[in-house]
Amino acid sequence: MPGSGKSTCGVVAAKMLLKNFFDTDLLIQNIEGISLQNIIDTRGNDYFEGAEESAILDLDIQGTVIATGGSVIYSDKAMEHLKTLGKIIYLHLDYEHMCGRISDLSTRGVLMKKGENLRDMYNERLPLYKKWADTTIDCNDNTIEQTAQAIVSAAEN
Repeated sequence: MPGSGKSTCGVVAAKMLLKNFFDTDLLIQNIEGISLQNIIDTRGNDYFEGAEESAILDLDIQGTVIATGGSVIYSDKAMEHLKTLGKIIYLHLDYEHMCGRISDLSTRGVLMKKGENLRDMYNERLPLYKKWADTTIDCNDNTIEQTAQAIVSAAEN
């Protein structure tokens, strides 16, 4: 979910695991030459989803903690590919905690369908995250270090 700490906790966990860290949102921005939010605003949701799926399908890395954008969950192809690269760890937040962590949704590059609100997005994504997760970590009241340690534990098991 947005605000769950994928990038922040992922890089800390990678350091603990002595692994590389890779953020697919940064990859997409680098390929496209503009921010995620600008991709969504100027090129549309379908384009963004295609760019995200393509970036994931091109990944061929091992021994790396990968933080993906939350909307990758909409692509079965991308999720199946990620499964071949390692464990999928879902950082869970309750809706209220997620809202408390997101200060400005308009700049975060969060993919939402036209007319959809944050609650709709949350309710749509939640079962998909649970479906694909090898491990779920409850991050509601965790510090960055607690979540990173839980990622390390999940990765080592």
